[in-house]
Order: sequence, then C-alpha cells, then structure tokens
Amino acid sequence: MHAFDRPATVDLSGEWDFATDPDDVGTAEHWYERDERLPDSRSVTVPHAWQEHGDLQEYTGVAWYRRTVTLDEVDDRVRLRFGAVDYRATVWVNGVEVGSNEGGYLPFAFDVTEAVVSGENVVTVRVTDPEDLREVPHGKQGYPWYTRVSGIWQSVDIAAVPETHIADLRVTPDLDADAARTDVDIANLGRDEDLRLRIRITQNGTTLGTDELPVESGTVSMVVSLADPAYWTPDDPELCDVELSLLTGDDKKDVERTGEESETVVDTLTDYFGMRSVSVEDGEWYLNGEVLRVRGALDQAYYPDTLYRPADLDTYREEIATAKALGFNMLRKHIKPAHPRFVELADRMGILVWEEPANADVDTETSRRRVREAFEDLVVRDYNSPSVVVWSLYNEEWGFGIDQHDFPDRDDPVRLWNDSEKQSYLADYYRDARELDPTRLVCDNSGWAHVATDLNDYHEYFVVPDRNEAWRDRLDELLSDPADNYAATGDGPAPEDVPTVVSEFGTWGLPELSSLRAHYDGDPDWFDHEFLSGLKHPKGVEKRFEGSALSDVYGGLDELAADWQRRAFASVAEVVADMRLEDGVSGYVLTELTDIEWEFNGVLDYLRREKSSTERFAAANGRTMVRLEPDARTLRAGERFVADLAVANDGPEPLETAIEWMAFGESGRESVRVDPAGTTRLDGAIDVRAPKTDERNGKEVVTETVTADLVDTDAHWESDITVVGEGEGRAGTCVFAPAGAEAVRSTLTDAGYDLQEEATDADTLVTTAFDERARAFATDGGHVVLLPRPDGSMADSVRDEFPIRDLPERESWNLCASFVYQTLLDGVDRVPGWAFEGLYPYAYVTPTADGDSVHGGYVEGWLSKPGATVLERDDGDGRVTVCTLRVTGSENRPVSEAVVRRLVG
Repeated sequence: MHAFDRPATVDLSGEWDFATDPDDVGTAEHWYERDERLPDSRSVTVPHAWQEHGDLQEYTGVAWYRRTVTLDEVDDRVRLRFGAVDYRATVWVNGVEVGSNEGGYLPFAFDVTEAVVSGENVVTVRVTDPEDLREVPHGKQGYPWYTRVSGIWQSVDIAAVPETHIADLRVTPDLDADAARTDVDIANLGRDEDLRLRIRITQNGTTLGTDELPVESGTVSMVVSLADPAYWTPDDPELCDVELSLLTGDDKKDVERTGEESETVVDTLTDYFGMRSVSVEDGEWYLNGEVLRVRGALDQAYYPDTLYRPADLDTYREEIATAKALGFNMLRKHIKPAHPRFVELADRMGILVWEEPANADVDTETSRRRVREAFEDLVVRDYNSPSVVVWSLYNEEWGFGIDQHDFPDRDDPVRLWNDSEKQSYLADYYRDARELDPTRLVCDNSGWAHVATDLNDYHEYFVVPDRNEAWRDRLDELLSDPADNYAATGDGPAPEDVPTVVSEFGTWGLPELSSLRAHYDGDPDWFDHEFLSGLKHPKGVEKRFEGSALSDVYGGLDELAADWQRRAFASVAEVVADMRLEDGVSGYVLTELTDIEWEFNGVLDYLRREKSSTERFAAANGRTMVRLEPDARTLRAGERFVADLAVANDGPEPLETAIEWMAFGESGRESVRVDPAGTTRLDGAIDVRAPKTDERNGKEVVTETVTADLVDTDAHWESDITVVGEGEGRAGTCVFAPAGAEAVRSTLTDAGYDLQEEATDADTLVTTAFDERARAFATDGGHVVLLPRPDGSMADSVRDEFPIRDLPERESWNLCASFVYQTLLDGVDRVPGWAFEGLYPYAYVTPTADGDSVHGGYVEGWLSKPGATVLERDDGDGRVTVCTLRVTGSENRPVSEAVVRRLVG
C-alpha cells in the first residue's frame, strides 16, 4: 500500500531540536526523558539530513531529535509514522520507548497509544549512522562517491486509526480478464466481530466494479471484475481509485428486506492502482501486450542543498516533466529506493520506473539479510504503483560478488562468474522475488553477470567517436551471444528469450562552474571530500586549468564546459542511435538524468538546468528518430558524399511522413513509412558532390554540417562532414623516414611528400622510434616527428624520453569522463568530433613541461592528468614533435594526411 495514504492527524515536519552525541552518552543520561533537554542543541527543519550543515558533513555516530506536539483526546489508536530515517532509529514518546527501526530508506510506524496524553507530548528520536557501512545497505553515499546522508530525511506524522482497521491493500491487475485481485489485511480483528469488507473501484469518477465479502480472517481476498477499464501507460497514465469500507451491522440483503439501514462504518481507506501488465517473450519487452522500447535515464536523486530529497517535493514534478520532454519514458532509480512522492508523481504523470534497493559493501550473512529485508519492504511499499515495472536485486555485484570499491577482472574467484554458491543464492533470490511480486520484471544483477533474470542488461561505457569501432564491435558481440553474459543459467528464462538492454552508458560534460559557485556562494563543500582524488576531485580545478594548455585554447572554464557538453551530447546521440536502429536492443538507460556533485555526466546539471546542446540529444531520444549515416565522414575535395537515412519509431502506431535533408547546399525530400516499434532505412538517399576546398574560403580543411528532419516531428539529426583539399607548402620540404618503417613512409607518401634517401638531406625526420639517429638529428638543429606505431602504441624509446600514459582501447568509464581537443587544423573544431575518427589516441604525454607547445590535448574529469596528444619541444638546436594521434596507416586518410602535413610543416 502506498506510504501514508491514510491522512495524517498531525504533521510533525518542521522545527525540531537536534544535538550530536559523539560520545554516545545520551541514553545513559536519559536525554529521552520528557523533562530533559538536548544539550548544546540547535534548531533544524525535519525532513533533515545532518550533513546539510557544513560542520557536520563528516560526522558519523549518534544524534538526537526532539520536539513537542499537542494532541486532543482521541478514542482511536495513535500511530507515529516515519517516511525514512538513516540509519537506526529508537523512538520515545514522553520518555516511553515505543520502538526501533533499522534501515535508511523505507517507512515504519509505531503504535504510541499507550504513551501519548491529551495535551503536550514529547517525541525523542535517537539516530545512529555508523562510520563503518560495509554491512549496511547505503548505496553511493560516502566513500568513494557522494556526501553521506544521516537523520530523519523524510516526513514524520501522526495518524489515528480505529482499533480494528484496514492495515494493507495489495492490488494485482489482470488485463486478460479485465479484473483486479485485491488482498486486504485487517488489523486487530476481534473474535466476535461480524464485519464485512466492501470495495468500490472507480476511474475518473465512473464505477468500474464493486464487491463485498464477510471478514472471516485477517486477510480478505476478492477478484473484482471491471467494466471496460482504461489501461495505464506513460502516454495515458489512467489510474483506478479504490475505496475500502470495513462495515458492521445489516448487510445489503437485510436492507432490501427491512427497508432500514443499520450498518456502521468501522474504517475506510482509499488508494489507487493502474491496470498495467509487463512481460517478456521471445526477446521482446511488452507493456500491456504491446512491444515496448525503453528510453531511460539513470536517476540517483541527489540534490545540491538537501541531498536525498529536494527542498520542495514538487521538484519531482518538474523533473518528470523535463525527462518526458527530453524523450525519456523510464527513469532507473539507482541503488536506493525512490522517494514515495516521486513514485506517486510517476504514477500520475506517466513515466516508467526501475527500482532497486541500496547495496552494502561486502557479502556476509548480515548484509544479505539486510538487503533482502529492504527489498521486501520496498515491494510492499510500491506494490500498487503501476509506474514501477522492474526490480533490481543487485547492481554490478556491489556488496555481493565484490566490494563496490574494487573492480577485479572476470576471472577473480570472488566474482559471481566463478562462485557456485553465489550463483545458487542469486537464483533462489530471483525466484523468491518473482513469487513476492509476479507483476514486475526482476533483474538479478544489473549490468554484470546474470544467473536468473528477466532482463539481460549490460553496462557499457564507450565514448564516440573516440572508440566508435570498439563500441560497434561490442554491440555486435552482445547481440550475437546473449548467453555470454550469464555466469550460470538458473531457473529463469533462457538468455535468448529475454530482452537485451544497455542499462548504463554515457559521456561526461563539465558543468558551468560559475553557476555552481553562484548557487553555493563559493565552492561547494563536496569539492573537497577527503575521499575524492584524481578525476573526481573538483577542488583546485581553476588552478589546474590555468596551469594547463587548456588555458591557451579556452578563455575560461565556462567556455570549456560549453564545448565539453556539446561533445558529450554528440557522443550520446550517436550511441543512442546505434542502439535504436538495432532490432535486438529493447532499450537503454543513459547515465544519467542529472549531475551529482563531482560526477558531471547528467543531461541536466546539478542545479537541474539544461546543458549546452541538450536539444541535440533530445532530438535523438524522442519517440521517433531520424539519423544520417554517411558512407564516410571525411572526404577529399570533390568526392561524392553518400549517406543513408534511417528512422526509428517507438510508437504504437505506424509512422507515415517524410524526411527533409540538406547537404553541401543541396536539399531533398524522401517519403518514409515505419511500423510500430520498428525501424527502416533508405539506402543511399543522399548523393551529392563535396565542394572543392577553395570554394570554402580557400582553406585546406573545411567542415560542413549536413542535416535531416522528420517532418511533423521533433526528430532532427546533424552530422559534421570534413572535406580535405590537397594542401600547400610541401614543395621544398625535405623529409626522411627510416628504411623499414614502411607504415610511416606510406603515410608520408600519401600526404604528398617525396622522401629523401638520406637523413642528412632532410629538414624533418619522421619515425616511430626515438633512437640515437633521431636524437642526434634534433640536437643538430633538425625537426623530429615521432608518430605512434601502426597499432597506435608508442615505442619504448619514445617512452624513455617522454612520460607516456596509455589509454584503454575499448570500454572505459575514465575515457567517457575525458576531453580531447586540438588546434592543429583550422577547419576542424577544437573538439574534433568525427573528423578525427580512427585517429583518437591510445596514449598521450603527461605531464608536459614548461616551454612545450601543445597542439592537441587530453584531460579527465576535473582536469586530472592533463597532457598532450601533439606536443612540440625544443631539443638542442632543433625540436621534437610527439604525436600520439593514430595517423600512421590510418584508414581516415584525408584527415590523417592533413595532420601529417601540419606536423611536418
């Protein structure tokens, strides 16, 4: 049953006294007594996390809350209700201990009838949040992620209920029969009571069905047939209202016989549910029997000032509206239960929700028990919510297969891949979860090895176009062999029968620092958490910017942020389009909806504002999508530009419209029809001549934007196409490359150079090895250009002279948090995009030295480990240029040739 559906008698949100108890003396000193006062207390506003106070941000241990409340004399039972308290709470009323609770995310309540009095009452709460969270389900609060959260962080109130009352309602929709099964729990049922339960289900004021049964036990179950109910979908979030009445006295037949009514209402309760089904079959995901394509975002629900909840809960309304406007139809609430107000608004506004309990750090009997208990309580709280369609049991084995702070390889014996006991446990857990809630899908271990699951989901972090080829290879792999993502196969569906979902992916986009500082009136406290390091550590970012080559390229951090954000959304749009045009992919979940503290991979920043170029992503993420797919994104001047046009339609109806395109001054229009939840492609729909570069301002390299629009929709696509001319300045340039370095020699020849037979006849020596000849050549006044080997690696002899840091060649969260820029080619943006496809480096020089000239650079996160992809350094009377861009033998010949000409010239 939805939390707090029974109206509150008294709202206890608001001002409380608060005091920390670092020596844990409060219980011994009776701080809970009615006439005691909390020593050295301050006034706080509940809901409240004590980390909202700067001086308490690192505090762990015990704290106390206290307030008074005036109650009128009541005949009913009095229940004191808490939305959530992190982590352990012990509660006294008027000095009487009324109960305790463990668990930081879900509601609990105590019957305080015997403790309250008419008039003034004192409520005291002792909260313990231990420093050691290893066995505590806590999600991503604290090391090594975000600010910790402790205290009474959700609402508190008092509600009056009759002695015998309706305690719980679970509604299970049956769309095949247009019926709803209702299971109602009755509390404190007396032996001699003659009670009936009446149910009435309505939709938009119209009665769909009613029923009435005698109450013979503490649980009453009935199936109510419904007359033509509207089904709940994200587009039409139609809800059904349930009215329960617990009655005693004459039933309806007696009234008809005597004409008199003598029934008494013992208790009433209202709630809602939705007629909605979710299922999987033959690799497809279905909502209400129709194929579903999920366009989701990870939503970790952190807020700048109040952490686990917004200061105004209507912020959730704005977030859901924004998410829908951006094209999302799902939000994955990550590693902690969603706030109940969010879930209610998701039900009412229409967005799918994927939920999961918080994780611990280690796998013990205690941590397993706590995680399972939290999951079971979460199912109870949100059972009736139609928006919630997926449960996760674990995320990436955090706190189950591994410590969440470590990332061992697949062969590590503690991993789920290799531990049969863990595999058996998880398969049993999956079966228990499905039995507990048969109305939703269950994902056993999101993103990593599966055992028994309704979704075969993956977490894949590729930045595009930097690692486009690796990403495309990986996408082909996961679609061709779904069983490879299973450590074992339990009793769940077969791998080929469940949908494939990429439930995490994304690229980072630095936020506008000036806006953050304006909000916080300076640097935020989270800039300098003691556990932050490397790319996660914001403190000192301005100093790092000023000390790096970035400050020679950008006028300030906000200018850099705008480019970084454009790069992020260009990358994400491409990955989204790749997945949407693969029929084998049922959906995706982008990391993430908003930035969180230092982690700046949100579509929105931490202040919930759109970033630069958000609209480019939204145009690819809507219900319909159009995409340009060029045969080549770099051309030589005068070559033909040829591109396919592809369309995805996630809607339930066929799409019949047209595509309008523009390229190099020409335009066209193509009719298109796409089936529901389908895709189509128009091969070679665009075929035009790329201009001569002298037709474009006389530059050797120019970049043109080609576009496609899906008529009568918001779907729009743009691609930057780079056109390279023959170049100038090679005449009279004497270049030498060593014999045997065939890839280098071929690269130079393709760039238009006639190579010298002897190094002594050359001005420039181009090689992959910084050997004695190359060293001597530079010392004697020559120019040495050091290129990567054909596989993209840098030779050991180069590493001996320059500090080289290798970069991953495939999937990498760090690469997605990186930024690559260039000033080599005037006709290419500072962020080179597809112009550098196939050239992006597998290594770079870091750190650089004073006096170095950086023509291409790389940096991660909050400007961690800045360095150069193209570096020029004086050496004796000459100079050395190190280039880690993969120009040697690159298939991207037009741009690699232009880069080589720039390096040599």
